[in-house]
Amino acid sequence: MSLTRLLNPDEEQILAEERRALQALRLVLERCRIEKDDASSFDGSVQQLDELFLLVVAGEFNAGKSAFINALVGEPLLKEGVTPTTSRVTLLQHGSSLSREQRSSAFEIVSAPVALLETVHIVDTPGTNAIQREHEAITKEYLPRSDMVLFVTSSDRPFTETERAFLESIRNWGKKVAVVVNKIDLLEDPADVEEVLRFVKEGATELLHSDVTILPVSAKRAAAAKKASDPKALAASGFTELERFIVDTLDDRERVRLKLENPLGVGRALIEKYDAVARSELELLEDDLTMLVEVENHLSVYERDQHRDFAYRLSDIDNALLDFENRGTSFFEETLRLGRVFDLANKSKIKHDFEKQVVADLPRVVEKRVTDVIDWMVESELEQWKALMSHLDARRKAHDERLVGSLPKAFVQDRKRLLETVGEASRSAVEGYDRDSESTRLAQSVQNAVAGTAVLEVSALGLGALVAAIATTTAVDVTGILAAGALSVIGLLVLPAKRRKAKAELNHKVAEVREKLMGSLTQQFEVEVKRSIERIQEALAPYTRFVRAERERLEANRSDLAQSKNELASLSARIAG
Repeated sequence: MSLTRLLNPDEEQILAEERRALQALRLVLERCRIEKDDASSFDGSVQQLDELFLLVVAGEFNAGKSAFINALVGEPLLKEGVTPTTSRVTLLQHGSSLSREQRSSAFEIVSAPVALLETVHIVDTPGTNAIQREHEAITKEYLPRSDMVLFVTSSDRPFTETERAFLESIRNWGKKVAVVVNKIDLLEDPADVEEVLRFVKEGATELLHSDVTILPVSAKRAAAAKKASDPKALAASGFTELERFIVDTLDDRERVRLKLENPLGVGRALIEKYDAVARSELELLEDDLTMLVEVENHLSVYERDQHRDFAYRLSDIDNALLDFENRGTSFFEETLRLGRVFDLANKSKIKHDFEKQVVADLPRVVEKRVTDVIDWMVESELEQWKALMSHLDARRKAHDERLVGSLPKAFVQDRKRLLETVGEASRSAVEGYDRDSESTRLAQSVQNAVAGTAVLEVSALGLGALVAAIATTTAVDVTGILAAGALSVIGLLVLPAKRRKAKAELNHKVAEVREKLMGSLTQQFEVEVKRSIERIQEALAPYTRFVRAERERLEANRSDLAQSKNELASLSARIAG
């Protein structure tokens, strides 16, 4: 009997709203990158809304599931044995005659003229905890489609640890569960039966967080009683009580409720799963964002420190110019005086002395200190790449230490690939960093920036021309004054004026050199610092975009999942009411 024939108008409205809510949830789960098996489970549970009530029988191998189902339907439809006999999901449905159809290696349909099967489909699943581990996988895959689960355990080894683990997976799907304790005929003492039932009930209730119905039966005796048409023996086997439970539980109203609730339970389970996955992904991304912020902060500190250190290193160059200026001042004080008035007539000597005493090794000193600045900038950039590589190595280590297996493969692979891409860029920058080549490039950039201005003017030629002009003018003046025989005028008026003029011109020239050299170096420094930071940011950019985009996607998905969760909870309340 299909579900729609059992629905009243209110339930039809609920069903229509449920279909819309489940369709919306399916789209949300797609955006959450739902796994193939989960998608199949969800789609299967939705599909069950159009099918008969599905009663799934599960349990460990050798618990007597097949014997239990045979006793329930009153026909030996399934193979029984002491070894695992069920290797595929077997669906029992009503048919005019007995027939078997194997749909795949994992699924078989058995049709039989059994009255119970007119309103209920019964599913036999492969036993869990068997040597063939794929049997358990098949069973777990089919469970989400069930409307109710009868979990069969055996009185001779009731409620084992592996059964607890399997029941927990059933609980996660939100299914209604009753526990059948089979083979009670093995226990001769009623007190032993009571002890086993109490043990199973306490364990199942604690595990499933609900008052679980426990049904003690002997499938072997029930099958014999039905074959002999012996009601007393059937009651003694526990099957009369079990069948009453099934009839009471699976009346029209309860079947409707369980059927409507089936996909909602599956939906809630998947919402919890993928919300937890999104939380784990976000936690990982938050750590990544922290790392990216740390890198940005580190670059800010790097830029600030570079400016501070650059100012300090510029002072070294400035000190060289200041020393030169002081030497020049002293030179003019010593040279342009009355006692050396006749030396002033020899402008070649004046020029030679100036170059030797004042200019000295100034061009080499300035060049050396500029080179030191260049080397410092090159080393500083290399250190930044090493720091970035250290950050990325720490993130990759954290990536490996996290429970990555619980995260979607696509997310893990994308994140790992981008981390490795940035890491490879950092490694290549560090391992392939050619100091000589980079220094040459930077030196050329500096030379181009100051060529024809400061550097050339801080030279023997530029400053020598300056002092030659001063000396020539002074020499001419001295010659004329000597011819007039006015040495006192030279001492009192001419030389002091020439000294002041020479020092003023020297100060002006040095100030001009300082301004041009410092300005050119500072401009080039700003270009190189910006370039260094941009190179690192460019290497990080793909991962930065990934982290931020993924965070937005995950936060949106969590919001959509929360909305779907509320919608399903509202539908469940209406179904229960």
